[in-house]
Amino acid sequence: MAQNLFDLSGKVALVTGGNSGLGFGYAEGLARAGSDLVIWGRRADANERAAEKLRAFGGKVHTQSVDVSDESAIVAGVADALSAMGKIDTVVANAGIASQKPFIDMDADTYNSLMNVNQHGVVFTLREVAKHMVERGEGGSMILCGSGSIFQGVPTMTHYGAAKGALNSLAKGIAAELGPHGVRCNVIAPGFIVTEMTMADPEVGEMLIGMVSEKTPAGRAGQPEDLWGAVVYLASDLSRYHTGDTLIVDGGKIANN
Repeated sequence: MAQNLFDLSGKVALVTGGNSGLGFGYAEGLARAGSDLVIWGRRADANERAAEKLRAFGGKVHTQSVDVSDESAIVAGVADALSAMGKIDTVVANAGIASQKPFIDMDADTYNSLMNVNQHGVVFTLREVAKHMVERGEGGSMILCGSGSIFQGVPTMTHYGAAKGALNSLAKGIAAELGPHGVRCNVIAPGFIVTEMTMADPEVGEMLIGMVSEKTPAGRAGQPEDLWGAVVYLASDLSRYHTGDTLIVDGGKIANN
């Protein structure tokens, strides 16, 4: 009889920014594999709408309104998640923002507002979950949401690329330091994924889909479900010897550059 080697039943995953876009895609993949979930997002109404959809897969879903640019909110959020769910086996540090600014016009407010979410928010979320994983003594999986901008420059988005690029070093450092505690840490670097955010301006969205499709060996832009395999694998025990790495899920676009 065949076994489901990717069964996440009995595991609890925290997904930041999990109420929409890529975050919801990661959460859905985990839910379909049997994981219980904690969903973080700034808007309680959006969190609950996401939770209602995710509960349809049979698992428990707890939601929290957390702004990851606020360190104290992260500390309280992890404590609340542990109180509600008892443990955290997996954390998907997905919450992030994007903005555009020519490099020669970069100002401190633009730079810091992005870094506070995309870099500091990730660091302090992982720090708080790491405390629990080390104390619990059963290890765990930390999954960081990277980007193709780790590997190639994007004009007017140097600050975004800098924040995402830092995740590579962060994952390697955590993997080296916390590996003896059974904690592994990896990055998923998606290509262009079609979400409500990328399609906020339909005309621009369709233009980008066309451009990406032409340059991608797979011949199309990505869909959230294209990320399910990577996130479920990294959350599962099958990845127990896989750490400090970046998984590129982009239909071959980087390889084709």
